[in-house]
This record gives sequence, C-alpha cells and structure tokens, in this order.
Amino acid sequence: MRKTVGKESYLRWVGSEKAYLDEPSCSQVGRVHVGRFGGNSSAGQTKNEDGSLVWNGGDWELAMVLDAHKTASSAALILDEFERNRSIISSIIAKETREAMSELQPAVLALFQDEDFKQKCREVEGETACLLVVRKSKYLWWFSVGDCLLFLMHADLEGLGEAVQNHRSFYEWVGEVNTFDTIVPCFSTGTKELRKGINRIFLTTDGLLECPGSNFHQPVEVTDRLKDDLIKEDIHRLLEEIKNKKVRDSTTILAWDINIVEDGLMPSDQ
Repeated sequence: MRKTVGKESYLRWVGSEKAYLDEPSCSQVGRVHVGRFGGNSSAGQTKNEDGSLVWNGGDWELAMVLDAHKTASSAALILDEFERNRSIISSIIAKETREAMSELQPAVLALFQDEDFKQKCREVEGETACLLVVRKSKYLWWFSVGDCLLFLMHADLEGLGEAVQNHRSFYEWVGEVNTFDTIVPCFSTGTKELRKGINRIFLTTDGLLECPGSNFHQPVEVTDRLKDDLIKEDIHRLLEEIKNKKVRDSTTILAWDINIVEDGLMPSDQ
C-alpha cells in the first residue's frame, strides 16, 4: 500500500501482499528509497515474510524494516499497530527536536508493551525482527529487536571505520515468540548526531547480509557499494548482485540522504 496523505508520502507493505520473488524492485516514497527482493525461486524460495513502513514529515522520516519467520503475519501485526497509532507517533515526532527525541522511546515501548497488543501477538503465527528508525532534524534514533541492521554513512565516520549503528541481536522477536511478553524485554536503542554535509541512512533485513558467495556480513562490503550520488542505482545493483548469487532469503532495504548544514560536535583540541 502506497499513499500520499497531505504532503506526506507513506508506504505500508508486507511480503504476503506482493512477494517480489525473482523480481528486484526499486521505488521511492517521499525522500526514502525502497528496495525489495523476495529471493530466488530457483534456490527454493516460495514466499516473502519481510515488511516495511515509511512515513515522511516536514523535517523528519520514520522508516521500519521487518523480517518475519514462519509467516508474514507478525510483521503485518506490527505494521497494523503502528498505523493504528500513527497520529500519536507522528504528533510526537513533529514536536520540537528535544521534546520529540525524549518522548519517542516511551511511546514506542508503550505500544509494544500494551496488553491488547501482546494478546494479539500470542494469537499470531510466527514472529519477526523489527528495526525502527526516525530521523528528526540532525538526529537519528533507532529501536531494534533482532537482527536487522542500520548503517549511517558519512565521510567523517568512514575515515574512522564507523558505519553500522546497531548490532545483529539473535533470539529476539516480536510475535508468537515475543520478547515483550517476558519479565525483562530485550531490545537495543540509540541516538546519533548526524554530521555536517550528506548523511546516508540505510536499513536492511538479513537476506543481504547472508547472501551466499558474498561478504556482506562485513560492513565495508556494503558501504563500498553505496558511494554513488544516486541511491536508487546503488540499491538496484545490490539487489541484482544478490539475485545473481542465488540468494534464497528475502531482502528489504530503506535508504535516503539528508544534508545537514549545522556543524557537528568536534573534539576540543581541534
């Protein structure tokens, strides 16, 4: 599903709606580029259990990728819950930056820990990894359950060998098996100041990272393929490469560039 609501571009998609088997696809939703590939049927793939969500605001974007197991139902459940709470979450992000960033995590936690939502998770078939990212002004915030990855690419960071912002955390899911239904939920979250100039934000599910005959589990192998000015072409080449290498698992990518005009923090001796 792809909509435009006012000036906001919006995408809500789950692989059970359209699988993109043997069919790399690149599109754009507002400022965010969307890459989808359901895997190769010749390698045994029969379905796509990924999902994605994109909201664009005036000075912000919300992006989410999901990688479900068994069925795509758990990914669809999370997407439905965020859609149901869209006005609340988007109104928080639209606030002044300091206030928005301080209120995001409690709001997202409240959504996942809601008793009605947890009951729906008990009734769904399968579970999903979930990576949620919000860019507001010159700050990036993320909330991660499971093994999807967030890259941030900028010349300042590249020179110091930094790209990946979260880490792949295994045995964490939302759904039939649900970390938020345990006595201590497990997830990771973080906030990053974007650097002056062009910052490239890149989210991916693990089909890319586990492609046979590649080293995409090493961050530099991904970032080296994302240095052109045109993100769409870079994403298309990545998807074509994993298709040609007969990847079975599905891959979903969300990526966009943001130009920051303010100086970032620098050490006091420079």
